[in-house]
Amino acid sequence: MHPTPDRVSGRRRWLGIRAQLLALILPGVALMLAIDSWSDHHARTSTLESAYDEALLEPLSVLNDSVHIDANGEVTLAMPFAVQAMFDSLRAHHKHLHVGLAPLDTGAAAPPAERTLMGVSDLPAPPPGAEATPPPPSFGGADGGHIAFYTATYHGYPIRVATLQRELRGAAGRRYRLQVQAAESTDRRADARQASLRRELQQDLRMLAVTALLVWLGIAWALRPLKRLRASLRERPAHDLQPLDASGVPYEVAPLVDAVNIHIADHRQMLAEQGRFLADASHQLRTPLAIMMTQAGYALRERDPQLLRETLRAIISQLDRSRRLTDQLLAMAHASRAADDAEPPPRVDLNAVAREVVLQYLPLAHAKNQDLGWMDIRGEDIPDSADPGMPAAPVRAQAAELHEALANLLHNAIRHTPAGGSITVAVRIEGDVALAEVADGGPGIAPERREAVFERFGRGNAADAAETAETAGMAGGAGLGLAIARAYARRNGGDIELADFAANSTGAASRTTGLRAILRLPLASDRQG
Repeated sequence: MHPTPDRVSGRRRWLGIRAQLLALILPGVALMLAIDSWSDHHARTSTLESAYDEALLEPLSVLNDSVHIDANGEVTLAMPFAVQAMFDSLRAHHKHLHVGLAPLDTGAAAPPAERTLMGVSDLPAPPPGAEATPPPPSFGGADGGHIAFYTATYHGYPIRVATLQRELRGAAGRRYRLQVQAAESTDRRADARQASLRRELQQDLRMLAVTALLVWLGIAWALRPLKRLRASLRERPAHDLQPLDASGVPYEVAPLVDAVNIHIADHRQMLAEQGRFLADASHQLRTPLAIMMTQAGYALRERDPQLLRETLRAIISQLDRSRRLTDQLLAMAHASRAADDAEPPPRVDLNAVAREVVLQYLPLAHAKNQDLGWMDIRGEDIPDSADPGMPAAPVRAQAAELHEALANLLHNAIRHTPAGGSITVAVRIEGDVALAEVADGGPGIAPERREAVFERFGRGNAADAAETAETAGMAGGAGLGLAIARAYARRNGGDIELADFAANSTGAASRTTGLRAILRLPLASDRQG
């Protein structure tokens, strides 16, 4: 059985988390181990060198104590063979000793030649600037002398040399310079340093491997709740929209689960709203269809042509109402969908859009003998043919959606305003907000019901609306106009509110009835550009 693509991609995602964490953690751990190992290796090498240097001091101490000058000025060197045997016990490949004596009170211009008492005579002398220290207390009779350690090359191979130089007095107060040298090749030191470095590297590699294993196992253990959560999601039915259980997930993942639960709740609410919308739409469409079926059956039985024409006119009226209801349902579905454009909406002039809506509905208002007025934001003396120039009320929105929102507000005002009434449309700016206001002299809506009328298929004063529509010959509304208008307004970053008909910037007089529908939109930030 081959794994499904989603399972393969799931394994890659888990592997990716481990790989990313290891890629973040291991370099830092490796760097810290390298710094620590370098520090330890440096300290261990220094200790190792000190130990080897201390081993070179033993023959120097013995040879220093073995040099004597008797009363006749004869120089004797006691136990040279024992010292040589002790020195040869060192495991260096190359070992050398040297004891030299040179008189200091010769009076000659040139320094006297040194006399070699033991060993080779060509060991390198201390280089200029070599650090010299006083001999330790174990060196008897070496007061005033100094010891120097240095690395040199002897016969083509590197050596480490320890040199003791001090003044020796003989008979009659004669002074001599005594130089004792012990040298060995550095191969043992190099081998010890390499062995120490290898041990450090092996220890670091083991530590790095253990760290990687612990991180891998720790991530696998930490991701077990997520795997269980994924398994529970796979076992869920497709229609199960219950929230996810966040009690067993890590603390850091809980916000992600909460975000998923919020998304599930929004999706559940959207499905519920869609279900209610479909149910309400079906109910609204079923009523005119039932009426038309009844009227069609009556028309089939009617023999009087005059009554038959009246029945057909009633059917046409119901068809017109059904057509407008269908258009509103489509508009409501479009307005309720969230905007998904990646680019910002264009810059439009709210004043120009409102003016177009007024011109579009002017014949309908005249048919009801209503006074439809328009107040331009630029003033009353602007001719219809004037070039608008720079937008008077620039906003960021879709012009077609603003047009639909204002059209629904104005159509709603015309439908509810009785014959002979007045309607005023005005645009103004308040601070950083552009407002388009539709004020009518209709029956108005009680303040406690103003939010309810924005619900789908909600109505303000149903009896007054039906009476007004019947008087004007308009099809009764389905209660979608204000809902569509608000949906389009919010889709473009604005909103719609209802207020009492009172004295305002439009110049309309105060009334006891009437309503103002106000569309608010934020001004475009680049209104001067």
